[in-house]
Amino acid sequence: MDMSLVAAALSARAGQTQMQVAATIAKSNADAEKSAVLTLLGAAQQNMNSLANVADGIGTNVNISA
Repeated sequence: MDMSLVAAALSARAGQTQMQVAATIAKSNADAEKSAVLTLLGAAQQNMNSLANVADGIGTNVNISA
């Protein structure tokens, strides 16, 4: 077998391996981002639930000039 064909086959195999690793990392990152978003949404929901029992008008007029 010609050495250039061997080199081409090895390069193709290396490229496939790199693509598999990249896909695995991308999926891992997507899962981590999803988890972070769900955590933030859960925290926001808890904050909204704690504000459900306050009287009307609380927090609407905040003086930030001082």
